[in-house]
Amino acid sequence: MDRRDALARVALLMGGTVIGADFFLSGCSSPGKPAAAADAPVAATGPLLDVDQIRLLDEVGDTILPTTAASPGAKAAHIGRFMNVMVRDCYTPADQNIFMDGMTKLSEAANKQYSKSFLACTPAERTAFLTALDKEQKAYTANKKADDPAHYFRMMKELTLLGYFTSEVGATQALRYLPVPGRYDGNVPYKKGDKAWATS
Repeated sequence: MDRRDALARVALLMGGTVIGADFFLSGCSSPGKPAAAADAPVAATGPLLDVDQIRLLDEVGDTILPTTAASPGAKAAHIGRFMNVMVRDCYTPADQNIFMDGMTKLSEAANKQYSKSFLACTPAERTAFLTALDKEQKAYTANKKADDPAHYFRMMKELTLLGYFTSEVGATQALRYLPVPGRYDGNVPYKKGDKAWATS
């Protein structure tokens, strides 16, 4: 599956477009920045986020897509490191600022609501907190004008879905995967509850 297919599938899952899609499709290089190799370690090209910020994003992602009996959660796909690379290499400077400010806003809001950090919250508190934040971003997105900035939590949610379902963990354990697909079959039997295909 190529980058364009992956992006289209994630956009379909979210019912909209993915922020920064133009950069994703053109090789993930913000204006004035060289594109990093896909398999390059984060530290080799200069991380945008520090270890604590990546840990926070791992836990946010794992709250959005938690571990279940059938598949591991987003943290197993190292979603924080993925977000670091994507925000650094694929977002415009303006969107990078929204994302970075958003992490601060998220942490401050969790502290205000629970008198402790997001990382110190229980799984139930994290879920309730992010559910309310998701409602906020949906209302904002539905009413925003074309030139208004994106909501930071929408960015986090999009990157969680994109990173997870295009990772090895997501593609092979959360979805059904054939490394070498055979002939096209447009009439494969499907039972309710079957996993979607990672390959086509």
